[in-house]
Amino acid sequence: MERCDLVVIGGGIVGLATAMSLLDRYPGASVTVLDKEPSLAAHQTGHNSGVLHSGIYYKPGSLKARFCRDGNARLVEFCRDHGIAHAICGKVIVATRSDELPRLEALAERAGAHGLAFDRLGPAGIRDHEPHVVGVAGLFVASTGIVDYVAVCRAYAKVIEERGGRIRLGVKVTGLRRSPAEVVVETDAGPLAARFVVNCGGLQSDRLARAAGDDVGARIVPFRGEYYELVPDRRDLVRGLVYPVPDPSFPFLGVHFTKMIDGSVHAGPNAVLAWAREGYRKRDVVPADLAETLRYVGFRRLAAEHWKAGAAEVARSFSKELFTRSLRRLVPEVRRADLVATHAGVRAQALRPDGAMVDDFLLVEADRVLHVGNAPSPAATASLEIGRAIADSVALS
Repeated sequence: MERCDLVVIGGGIVGLATAMSLLDRYPGASVTVLDKEPSLAAHQTGHNSGVLHSGIYYKPGSLKARFCRDGNARLVEFCRDHGIAHAICGKVIVATRSDELPRLEALAERAGAHGLAFDRLGPAGIRDHEPHVVGVAGLFVASTGIVDYVAVCRAYAKVIEERGGRIRLGVKVTGLRRSPAEVVVETDAGPLAARFVVNCGGLQSDRLARAAGDDVGARIVPFRGEYYELVPDRRDLVRGLVYPVPDPSFPFLGVHFTKMIDGSVHAGPNAVLAWAREGYRKRDVVPADLAETLRYVGFRRLAAEHWKAGAAEVARSFSKELFTRSLRRLVPEVRRADLVATHAGVRAQALRPDGAMVDDFLLVEADRVLHVGNAPSPAATASLEIGRAIADSVALS
């Protein structure tokens, strides 16, 4: 049986950052990254919005807040060092109604608690940053930016291999079993024994945990986020990043505008239940995946609480007109003809049995295995900090 010191399951940005950090902590250790896809960053990392988040939304003291703020700075430095295109363009958060002002002020207080630079904006200030955006007040958060996360992953992979690590693509993990001295990772290419395993399986992370006989206290429920993009001759409607004030009654941020590193401007996402763990299209259905979600008591409780908002998201998924109306709250000049459908992503959201979404990164340690049980946005921004925290938790004995 092939053996190594450390195995990381998952070739997304968190798995690669973890492998890189393990090689930092244990120079000379044998580290192998496994991923079932033929390319890196094939799922959440390769389908996200490309935003370098500031951390303004996250509860002070949470892993998300700490890792996002520090991870933003470290990732910008990494991009500079490795010649990866990025831009720190800032983000405007816009209150479009007076009843949103208290929530906007709460975000300002949170930005202050995180030590983030921000400016309060009136209607004229909003127009200074974004001439086509209309609102009663806003915040400009300077440290938000954009980057190509697939390019970041390629750079992480290069560093891993330069330091002696291995990346094996097209290798599917089928099980995990512990022996007295090691953990055996069963794969469709044969078993691999390791002294320690880190599960960064993303959309499959809870299944991998259960395969190891471990309980992370939550299940993954996949939510598809669909995007439109502005046609090229209307990209001047948005200069950078434009977000609404989050609605606390809905567990997602709401549709927004994102200028991508290639110059395109994406609008979205909505949030609808995906009918497959890796279901990027409406027609993607895996009956076993869907049945697993519908049977899960945590999902049924979430659906019972948020069914009205969920129904509105589904309606917007099938109606370009409704999607356009939601975008007009921020940019009234947007027309249906300005939008064309583009990619969708699937968010691996961990849900607890009581129906509560896991609101923070979830790292669960077991016997010689560490499970990343929840790592949605801003995990890409925070990847270097998540990887370092995991590496600090791993003890090779």
